Amino acid sequence: MLYWALIFFVVALIAAVFGFSGIASASAGIAQILFFVFLVLFVATLIVRLVRKT
Repeated sequence: MLYWALIFFVVALIAAVFGFSGIASASAGIAQILFFVFLVLFVATLIVRLVRKT
């Protein structure tokens, strides 16, 4: 999931350099959503792992 967030971030940067503001903002929004989903899943996995060990 983090891989896809980075891919969309790179696409957003490239689109911003070439002046495609619509594509850049859409790609940046998707990258941001995927990054936050990754963070939530990562924290949930850490909590489950800590609870399961004890």
